[in-house]
Amino acid sequence: MKTIINRRILGAALFTTLLAPSAWADIAVVVSAKSPVGNLTQEQVSQIFLGKTSAFPGGQPALPIDQAEGQASRDEFYSKVTGKSAAQLKAYWSKLIFTGKGQPPKEVANTAEVKKLVANNPNTIAYIEKGAVDSSVKVVFSE
Repeated sequence: MKTIINRRILGAALFTTLLAPSAWADIAVVVSAKSPVGNLTQEQVSQIFLGKTSAFPGGQPALPIDQAEGQASRDEFYSKVTGKSAAQLKAYWSKLIFTGKGQPPKEVANTAEVKKLVANNPNTIAYIEKGAVDSSVKVVFSE
């Protein structure tokens, strides 16, 4: 009996591990199609979304846009790019806000709103599902 349960747990863990890379493959970091920003590294994207830098590598301002808290795409993005869970991210921003050292990215309700903001401002950067990418935005990072 114990062996069956252990095999089920192991099977579920293996299944989840196998799905994780394909889930990330569905997220793309985007900027406006009008933006001069080229490809970014994971570290550069992380620095922007954690408020450690406020500019793209070329020097133009970088304004990150977040998906709504609790969205699977948000949790996946932060986990893969910054290594922070939702709880760690909340604690991180709480500390920065309390000490006056930073503000989290602007949060919007859905992918359509994210794309609209990004398409209309070449200084914005956000993450969306790859299936939502169109000619109004350009992908600067995906894994």
